Amino acid sequence: MNSWQAEDWVRALQLQPHPEGGYFREVYRAAGTIPAVALPPHFAGGDRAYSTSIYFLLRSGERSLLHQIASDEVWHFYAGSGLTIHMITPSGVYERLPLGINVEDGEQLQQVVPATAWFGATVNDPNTFSLVGCTVAPGFDFRDFRLASRHHLQQQFPQHHDLISQLTPAA
Repeated sequence: MNSWQAEDWVRALQLQPHPEGGYFREVYRAAGTIPAVALPPHFAGGDRAYSTSIYFLLRSGERSLLHQIASDEVWHFYAGSGLTIHMITPSGVYERLPLGINVEDGEQLQQVVPATAWFGATVNDPNTFSLVGCTVAPGFDFRDFRLASRHHLQQQFPQHHDLISQLTPAA
């Protein structure tokens, strides 16, 4: 199994293309729900599962485009190369969150992206991939997913112009 390539994982885990880039499959959605009236106002209408989790695979040269969700998201490293989560907080602070197995080099096995931060990811090494898991609570719902607009984010955070150019679609 150590010699598995990205395509092997995509096939074995039945991953599908993700709108932000890479491949994913939801593997858990809690049966219990949080009523909409109990959620903070930045959630789109409707109840949310207590928690959800996905597998997410990103190949070298691909990027997880900058996006924002309404919940905290915990990233867990599983296989392949480490990756870097690029995060811009609502106040405009950039944080680089290294995720991977090489703890001695500063990588962490888990990283947390707080709710409403803008974030994306890139694989650290060439010719490889990163397989991770993402756990979201309250549970993920596409109504809470916002893919970044390059123009909008560059106006809001001009100090991060180059990063935003790299991690957003051109149009």
